[in-house]
Order: sequence, then structure tokens, then C-alpha cells
Amino acid sequence: MAVPEQGWIVRVPASSANLGPGFDALGLALDIPLECRFRRAAALTIRCSGRDEGQIPASADNLIWQTALKVARDYGRQDGENALPPIELEIHNQIPLGKGLGSSAAALTAGVVIADKLLGIGMKPLRILDEAARIEGHPDNVAACVLGSIVASAIDSNGQTRAVRLELPTRYGIAVVVPDFPLPTREARSVLPNSYPKADVVFNVQRAALLVAALCTGTTSAFPAALEDRLHQPYRAQLVPGLEEILKLRAPGLLGCTLSGAGPSILVFYERGCEQVCDLTRQIFARKGKQSEVLWTRIAERGFDLSSW
Repeated sequence: MAVPEQGWIVRVPASSANLGPGFDALGLALDIPLECRFRRAAALTIRCSGRDEGQIPASADNLIWQTALKVARDYGRQDGENALPPIELEIHNQIPLGKGLGSSAAALTAGVVIADKLLGIGMKPLRILDEAARIEGHPDNVAACVLGSIVASAIDSNGQTRAVRLELPTRYGIAVVVPDFPLPTREARSVLPNSYPKADVVFNVQRAALLVAALCTGTTSAFPAALEDRLHQPYRAQLVPGLEEILKLRAPGLLGCTLSGAGPSILVFYERGCEQVCDLTRQIFARKGKQSEVLWTRIAERGFDLSSW
């Protein structure tokens, strides 16, 4: 009897980017995983389960597999679909798709890890981050996927991704309010201007610096000002019913709300013990005729994880 091929499991967390003023620079990892089981096989087979499974291609067009092929080709392996040995890939997804929770960044990260393992390249996590950020085009989501926690990131003048982890103060909690409509990232980016007034740029630099300092020190008095933004949320408000009102929410124990990535989900920062403030966002969506759910999650302290099975 033939011995089955060894298999591996890669788990990648969801992520929320921008965190208000940190456009394309700040992100955090959420304990909402994408799990991929894979092993070499005679032919490529992909099976999908979990949340929004019907939207995940179970074919060679799958983003995870296409990312793995791209990495293989970039490392000088054979061109075309033969750049990697075929695999059996089982995808179990818990990340809402098209809701601003980094589903594509998780898929890209998983694809890079799969290619690295199959080809024996031996990438370190920061190299995996570089590869995923190069494909994604910006580092905020993938930095959270790779490193976990809260991450400030940038691509330097040589094209290399630099990233630094932060920790959320223990007395702060986060939740995600997910409305019942998708918002494609391409559409959310299309409404942004090509340039900004100097005053708006300075406004965001000040708030991004304040937010990082507040998270590092647990300075609650810096909120909600530290989450204010003029670079992306005002322009995306036309695409997310109720967003303007949500961003203005104030209540005891509520640190503030931000659009999660390109949206339409809302990231809520609150003081532990005040979880009820998250329902204020749902109430605004409801008044706009939109249903929503609260995902009671936490920050994923680790980024991707690879194990054998």
C-alpha cells in the first residue's frame, strides 16, 4: 500500500487595515482564520468550505494557487502551470469576503507559504512578508497576516517592507460589525482623489502619530481624536450608508469606530466591560435599512502558522 504524502496546514488570520488615520500603513490581525490543508498529489484538486465558500473558486484560478505559482515563477522555476507540483488543497475559510477584513491578503500570504514549502526555498517570515506585500501592492494587511498583533509598516526606497509590531493594551477590546452588503476594494479605491490638501495630510500625520503613541502607552484620553481621518473615510462615506454617523459616535467606554480596510465593515475599539457600545453601530446600519452582525473577536497575537499533518 502506498504511503500517503505528508501534508501541511497553514493558518492565516484576517486583518483590518488603516485603523482610521494610518492609511496603507497600520493594520491589525484578527483571530478569524483562513485554514489551508495541502499536500502533493497526482493532480490539482481544490475543495472549499466555511464562510462564503461559494465565492471561492475551486479551480486553478483560485487566488491561493495562483499566488503560489507566481512565487514559483519569480524564483526561476518552470513557467506556466507546471511551475509547482500539483497539490490537494482543502480551504476552510472563516473570513467574510468583500467586507474589508483582508481576505485577499490572507489568501496571498497562504499562497506564498505554500510555494515556499513545496519548493523548499526556506523563506524567513520577513521574506514572506516582502513577497506578499510586493504582490498586494501595499503592506498593511499582509504585515498583520505575517506578524500578528498591530503592525506599523512601510515599503522603503529599495522596495523592502519594514514592519514593527505593537500590542493592544489589555483593557481595550475590539469587535467588527459586518453589514450585509459587500464593497469591492477596487470600487472603494476609485473614489479616492489623486492628491490631497496639505492641511489634510498634516491632519492625518498628527493623528497616526497620536494613535501609535496612545496604543503604546494605553493613553485613553487620546481617543477618539487619534482615530480621526481625512484621507479615505470621508470619500468612502458615499459607499457605506451610515458611515458618517458611525464615525461620530460617542459613548462612555467607546474609544471610537473606523472603517475596516476599504469597508464596509466597521472596526470598533472599546474599553473592556463596555461591549454594549458595539450595538450602536448596528443600530445606525439598521436605520439605513442594512442588517449587520457583530463578530466578537480578538487580536491574533501570532501571524500565520505552519504545521504538518
